[in-house]
Amino acid sequence: MAETWTVGRILSWMEGFLGEHGDENPRLSAQWLVSDALGVSRIQLYADLARPLTLEERDVLRAYTKRRAAGEPLQYITGTTDFRFITVDVRPGVLIPRPETEVLVSEALAEVRVVERARQAAEAAAADADAADGPGAFGGAGADEAQKAGAEGAEGPSAVASPEGVAPGEDEAGAAGDAPAFLAVDACTGTGCIACSLAREVPGARVCATDISAEAVDLARHNAEKTGVADRVSVVEGDLLDGVGAPWRGAAQLVISNPPYVPTAVVDGLPAEVRAHEPRLALDGGADGLDLYRRLLDQAEEVLAPEGVLAVELHETCLDEAARLARAAGFEAVRIARDLAGRPRVLVARMPAASDDQTSSETGE
Repeated sequence: MAETWTVGRILSWMEGFLGEHGDENPRLSAQWLVSDALGVSRIQLYADLARPLTLEERDVLRAYTKRRAAGEPLQYITGTTDFRFITVDVRPGVLIPRPETEVLVSEALAEVRVVERARQAAEAAAADADAADGPGAFGGAGADEAQKAGAEGAEGPSAVASPEGVAPGEDEAGAAGDAPAFLAVDACTGTGCIACSLAREVPGARVCATDISAEAVDLARHNAEKTGVADRVSVVEGDLLDGVGAPWRGAAQLVISNPPYVPTAVVDGLPAEVRAHEPRLALDGGADGLDLYRRLLDQAEEVLAPEGVLAVELHETCLDEAARLARAAGFEAVRIARDLAGRPRVLVARMPAASDDQTSSETGE
């Protein structure tokens, strides 16, 4: 009598087969594909190893195994991948999100929070100074109001809130009273994973996502719908920041990008499944990996508000030169962050603060 194909048996067979066909981590691949075909977590697989597979499940896994043995990325086979707190769809022709890009988002949001806290502290100090000079300077109501304003500025909810929840007093759109929305631009959006994450994690965020690839634009719009943020993520087809208009242009608190950044000579040495299946357009960053970054630096100055943050993921060999270029372009607080493997990966910088002349011009004084 033929042996029954159970969860445990198919896992063992797929691991061996994929290992023989060059999969660098055949056990993980087998677990990933079987859990997707059965619609359960990888942990649940091992709680039910004796369960027989249906004919439909066996057919799906047979097709999955052939595709994986041919070197196709797991994410393209299953059609989805996790990114931070969301799951996005992926398709051939669009770059697959990597864990390094999660670090990019974390570093960007951390820098924006630093800027926001400094702004709140400055506003609180100004309120204290006004109170000291005003009618309440000798202990009247003006002093009490200034003290309250200072406390709220130092301890109140930031415009960039944590992923755990919406800051108190904010509605579904995220606007607290008359406070402006958090404006961000995601250049070279690909799947839209960065833009969708920002919109999900930051209350009130409005994100403009751009990509030169029509396939990527279509997928990013789909993922914005899938993750429930299509009302706050605008996806436009365009080269870097060319398609960015109002309300972001000149007012964005963040420009973030994972552009093509692999030096041309390095592209051909990437793993076979990357070279053969992922779009070179989304990988090749020119001779030194900084072709698009140089252009992004120039364009970001026209899109970012004073003290706006620029955060870019780059190749580990490029970060020192990228930092030099950012400083030469007038950016401040330039720093380099490392990825999960400890390699230089993310550049973070800020636009200078507004000068007194700029401030007076903007306020009409």
